[in-house]
Amino acid sequence: MLIPILFLGSVAAGSYAFLPSTWHKLRHKLRREKGVADPTLYLTFDDGPSPEYTPRLLDLLARHRVKASFFVVTEFAEKNPHLIRRMCQEGHLVGFHSARHRSAYWMTPRQTRRDFTNGMAALRELGITPVYFRPPWGVVNWSSLRQIRRHRLRPMFWDVMAQDWKKHITKDEIIRRLQRRTQPGDILCLHDGRGAEGAPDRTIEALQVLLPHWLEQGFRFQTLERYA
Repeated sequence: MLIPILFLGSVAAGSYAFLPSTWHKLRHKLRREKGVADPTLYLTFDDGPSPEYTPRLLDLLARHRVKASFFVVTEFAEKNPHLIRRMCQEGHLVGFHSARHRSAYWMTPRQTRRDFTNGMAALRELGITPVYFRPPWGVVNWSSLRQIRRHRLRPMFWDVMAQDWKKHITKDEIIRRLQRRTQPGDILCLHDGRGAEGAPDRTIEALQVLLPHWLEQGFRFQTLERYA
């Protein structure tokens, strides 16, 4: 009796979140492969803003005149409105990442609706009307898709990730992974908040090396508004 119940539960979970998530990631991959490769990179940062790390990251981006896209968690954005204002003033894009950073696998339709409603309202209070949405861990459920349409959001995934949020990923390993994996036209997903203790610090240290290197190679950086 237990095996059929577990099987049915797995099927239900798959149809609720795995299938829509996989479909959206496949759409992104197909769209990316059809695009024209150019010397543009799209830096994106998730899980902030962090009062400890985001200001340092913004300082680094400003020093190199690099624009980026920030997918913010609104419970952190509400606590750091000055950082949201600074992102906008310095020409960065602010997107919606969730209200509380919970996986759509474990959220009921009602919880999903509330997360979108509360999160979008919080951003509007901060003067932001986001166009782009990145789901936590890249996971959406069927209710997420309804909310995306309702709020007229554009889901945005990524091409390159360096697992920079993990505890044992060093600065040098982040550099190595990004150098090996990054191609012209890629969306890079990094993190300026959450993760293991000190993880965003290693990301910033890696970018201190990589940004001047990429710029010397002729890459330019754009926000996702310019993404083909």
